[in-house]
Amino acid sequence: MADLIPLADVDPQLIEDLLDRAFEPERRQRTAYRIRDGMDWLPGLSFAAVDSQGFLIGTIQVWPVALTDPERRRHPMLMVGPVAVLPAHQNEGFGKALMLAALGALDPKAPLPQVMIGDEEYYGRFFGFFAAPTQGWQVPGPVDPKRLLVRCDNPAVLPREGMLGPWRAG
Repeated sequence: MADLIPLADVDPQLIEDLLDRAFEPERRQRTAYRIRDGMDWLPGLSFAAVDSQGFLIGTIQVWPVALTDPERRRHPMLMVGPVAVLPAHQNEGFGKALMLAALGALDPKAPLPQVMIGDEEYYGRFFGFFAAPTQGWQVPGPVDPKRLLVRCDNPAVLPREGMLGPWRAG
């Protein structure tokens, strides 16, 4: 089994190499990259899986984003992903372990809504993400609306409409 360590303890080039192997270099053209454009992932919520020999086999990153509603109010959120596991180690539980680590690191006294682009059947069943509250949201690029997911203690507080993008103070 793998050990989970803070992602900040991993060489950034190794992270990029793993992401290229898991998603191909064209991954940077995806909408998720536009949503978090210019932001750095959050070290306290981002993790790596390393095997018994210390080789990197998976990562998860969490990013500061915000939904800007029609009145131009920004609602801070956390974007989960990418969850990346080397192809040779997929379906071995590493992605699930990384998700549990990231979500478990959230402060239960002040949790922000978490958003992601993913499969509702999987991320809903295991982690409580669902698409219904996001159907009026926009993103800076193409996305299947069924794949824009959110996880929140009280979905009634979420704006029905808005543009999801990087969190920028000011």
